[in-house]
Amino acid sequence: MSITFKGFAANALFAANVFILFLLAFSDQLTIPLWLQPLGRMHPMILHFPIVLLMLAMLMEFFRFKEAYVKEPLYQSFTTGLLLSGALFSAITVIMGLLLSKEASYSGTLLDWHKWTGVGVVFMASIIYWSRNAAWYKLSTARIGAVVTVFCLIFAGHYGASLTHGDNFVMEPVTVKKELPKVPLAQAKIFEDVILPVFSQKCLSCHNLEKAKGSLIMENAASIFKGGKSGKLLVPGKPEISLLLERIHLPMDDKKHMPPKGKEQLNEAEVAVIRLWIKGNALRNKKVLDLPAQDSLRILATSFLAPAESTEPKYDFAAADEKTIKNLNNNYRIVYTLAKESPALAVNIYNKSVYKPEALKELEPLKKQIVSLDLKGLPVADSELKTIAGFENLNTLNLNFTRVTGAGLKELQSMKNLNSLSLSGTKLTYQSVKPMMAMKSLKKLTLWNTGLSGEELQQLQKANQHITVIAGFKDDGTHPIRLNQPRIVNEVAVFKNSLALKLKHPINGVQIRYTMDGSEPDSLKSSLFDQQILLKESSTIKAKAYKTGWYGSETITANLYKSSYQPDSIFFLMQPDDKYKSGGAKILADQQFGNFEYGSGKWIGVRQNNLEALLSFKQPAMIQSVILNVMRLIPSYVFPPESVEIWGGSDKNKLRLLSTVKPAPSLKNEERALIKVEGKFKAQNVSYLKIVVRNLKKLPDWHEGKGQPAWVFIDEILLN
Repeated sequence: MSITFKGFAANALFAANVFILFLLAFSDQLTIPLWLQPLGRMHPMILHFPIVLLMLAMLMEFFRFKEAYVKEPLYQSFTTGLLLSGALFSAITVIMGLLLSKEASYSGTLLDWHKWTGVGVVFMASIIYWSRNAAWYKLSTARIGAVVTVFCLIFAGHYGASLTHGDNFVMEPVTVKKELPKVPLAQAKIFEDVILPVFSQKCLSCHNLEKAKGSLIMENAASIFKGGKSGKLLVPGKPEISLLLERIHLPMDDKKHMPPKGKEQLNEAEVAVIRLWIKGNALRNKKVLDLPAQDSLRILATSFLAPAESTEPKYDFAAADEKTIKNLNNNYRIVYTLAKESPALAVNIYNKSVYKPEALKELEPLKKQIVSLDLKGLPVADSELKTIAGFENLNTLNLNFTRVTGAGLKELQSMKNLNSLSLSGTKLTYQSVKPMMAMKSLKKLTLWNTGLSGEELQQLQKANQHITVIAGFKDDGTHPIRLNQPRIVNEVAVFKNSLALKLKHPINGVQIRYTMDGSEPDSLKSSLFDQQILLKESSTIKAKAYKTGWYGSETITANLYKSSYQPDSIFFLMQPDDKYKSGGAKILADQQFGNFEYGSGKWIGVRQNNLEALLSFKQPAMIQSVILNVMRLIPSYVFPPESVEIWGGSDKNKLRLLSTVKPAPSLKNEERALIKVEGKFKAQNVSYLKIVVRNLKKLPDWHEGKGQPAWVFIDEILLN
C-alpha cells in the first residue's frame, strides 16, 4: 500500500512540475475564472506546511551520507518520504500562488522575486528527489542542494512577508525611524513637502514600485492621482467621497482599513492635513505661503515644516499637557500645535448645529497657550467674548459670520496680544468699531460686509495708519474667480411645523439658484432664491451662487427634515452591533445628524441581525409618516436597508403593520450619500411604534464582498 501511495505521490509531483511550467509559459494569456480564484486564495493558508517539511528534509539530507546514517533504513526511508511530501506540497502551494498572482492584487518586482524563489524551491526539491539515488549523487552534491534549497526557502518567505506586511515588517518595532529633513516654510510646497512625506512614511512600504499592493503606487504625484485596482484614490475638492479617506476612517479591525492593523497609523494632524489638501482641490505645485495667512491648511501644514527662523514668534509660556489637548479634540473642535517645538496652540471650532458656549469654556485650561482661534460661521454671541478675552496670548481671532455685535466688542479691548481680528458678516456700527482702533497690538481688522459704509471704512483706515482695514474684494470683472458656496442661515436641520429657509452669500449682487427635485442648479432655469423658501415638508435643497464675471460656486446640498413628534421613550427590541451602539437608542431621536464617519458615535449599525426599536408616547400621537436617515457607502459594505417595516397601535403586544418600505437597490458606481427612507400610511393615533430594519443579507454579485451581509447605519428617526 505504501509503495502505491509513494508512486502516486511521485507521479503527482511530476505532473505538478509540468503544470507549473505551463502556468509560467502562458502566464500572459491566462485568465483565471471566478470559480478557480478561491483555490488561489488558499495560498497563504497552506504555505507554512511545506516550509516545515522541506526544512526538516533538507536538514536530514545534509547529513544523509554520514556513516552512522548510511546503513540506517529508517533514516533513509523517512528522509525520502519527508522530501517527497515537502516537494509535492510546495508544488501545490506554488500553483496556488501563481493563480493568486493573476488577480492583480499585487504587482512589481517584489512579486517577481517571490514567484521565482518559490518556483526555485519546487524545482530544487524535485531535482534532489529524482536524483538522490543516482550514482553521481554524492555527499558534496547533497549538501550543496540542501543549502541552495534552504536559501531559496528563506528568500521566498522573506519576499512573501514583505508582500503581505510591507518592508521591514520583522524589525519595524525596534527600528529607529529616520526623520525626514524638514523643508523651510518659505520654500515648502504643499504636496511635495507636506503631503508626500506622510505617504512616504505611512503608505510606501506596501505601495511602492516593487510591491504595489492593490496595483497602487504612492511614490509620486502621477501614481497617486492614477489610483489603483479599487479606483481613483482621491477626488479633488471632495474629501467626503475620496477613497483614501474612506479607508483611513474604517474601523481598525476592518480588513480594508489603511494602513493595515499592526502598521504605524496616521495621526490626527496627518489625517487632517490630507483632508484639507483634498478639499482645496489637491493642488500639486502650490506653495504653502501662497495660501492666505489664516487658511486652515496653511496653519496646519506649518507643523510639518522647519520653522522660519527669522519670523517665527517666540513664546515665553510653557507647553500645555498633551493629555488635556487630546481630551479637548472631538468631532466639532480641533486643537493643534502651530509648530512641533512650539507651545502655541491653534483652535478651530465648527459644526454650528451642535455649538454651545461650553465649547469655549472647556478651553480655559489652555488659555495661556491658545494664540489662534477660528469661530467663523458659528452662533457665537456677545456674551462669549468675555471668555475669549481671557485667552491672554491670543493674537488671531476669526469671528466672521457670527452673532457678535458692536456692543460686545468692548470685551476684547483689554487684550494685549490680539493683532488680527476678523469680523466680516457681523452687525457692526462705526461707533462700536472706532474704540477698537485704539488697541496698540491690533495690526489687521477685517470688516467687509458688516454694515459699515465705504466712507466709514475709509475714515477708519485714514485715522489709523498702523492698522490694515480690509474692506472687501473690489469686483472689477477683470480676474474671474470661483464664487464660494452660499450658506444656510438657519441653524437647525429639523423643524416641527414649517421652516423659513434662508440662504446667504457674503458678496453683494450674487444670485442664488436652487432646486428641490434632486437636479443640479443652473444659472438660467433653476428657481431664483428671494428672501426665503417656506418648507412644510422634509426637503432636499441644492443651491449654487452665480454672478457675472465670476465662475459659479460649487453646489451646496442640505437635507431639511420635518419632525412633528418626539417619542417619550425609545429602546431596542433587537440590539445593534456592539461596535456601533453609540449612545444607545436615544440617539435615534436626538435630532443630531452624523456625517460619513460611521465610527463618530452618531450612528447605529447592524449587520448580522435586523434592528428593532420600540417608540412609545405618553399621549397618543396622530402619525402618518416615519422617516429614517440612513447611509450609503458602497466600498465599505454600507447599503440602505433591504426593507423597513413600521408597526403601530395602542397596545405594544398587539401592533399591526402600517407600512413596508423597500428602497431602490444600490448600483455599482453610486457615490456615498445620506438617504431618506420614508414610510407613509393612513394617519392614525398610536401609542407605540415598532421600527424593523432589515439589512441586505447578501451583497450583489458586482460587489467584492458578494454573498456577505451588508451593514446598515441609521442616525435618526423622524415622525410626522
